[in-house]
Amino acid sequence: MTATTATNASATRLDNAELAALILRVSMGVLFILHGWMKYSVFTPAGTAQYFAAIGLPAFLGYVTIAAEIVGGAALIAGLWTRWVSLAFIPLMIGAGYFGHGANGFFFSNEGGGWEYTAFWTVALVVQALLGGGAWALRRS
Repeated sequence: MTATTATNASATRLDNAELAALILRVSMGVLFILHGWMKYSVFTPAGTAQYFAAIGLPAFLGYVTIAAEIVGGAALIAGLWTRWVSLAFIPLMIGAGYFGHGANGFFFSNEGGGWEYTAFWTVALVVQALLGGGAWALRRS
C-alpha cells in the first residue's frame, strides 16, 4: 500500500469524533421528540400550558416547547443545522432546570425530579454544538 492509497483509505473512514457526533445527535433527537410527544399526548398541550403558568412562565411557552422539542428533535436526527438547534435548546434546558426542577434539589431521584438531568442535557447540547452534525448529517453545520 502506497502513502497515497493509505491517505485515501483513511479519508473515507469515519473518525471517532464524527461517529460520536452522530450517536449524540440522533440519541438526543429521539429523546427530544419523545419528550415533546409525551407533553402532547400524555399531559396534553393545554395541560402543559397550565403547568407552565403554574410555575410562573407564560402559558404559551408550553405550546412553543412542545413544538420546539418535536421539530428540533427531528432536525437533530436529520442533522439539519445541528449546531444552531443545539444552541437553541440550551436556554430551554436551563429554564427547565431552574423553573421546573430547581426547587427540588440537585438529584433527579428527588421528589419532583431535581435539576441534575437538565444540567447533563445542557452539557450534552454544548458538546453537540462544538462537534457539529457529524457523520451522515444532511447539513454539516
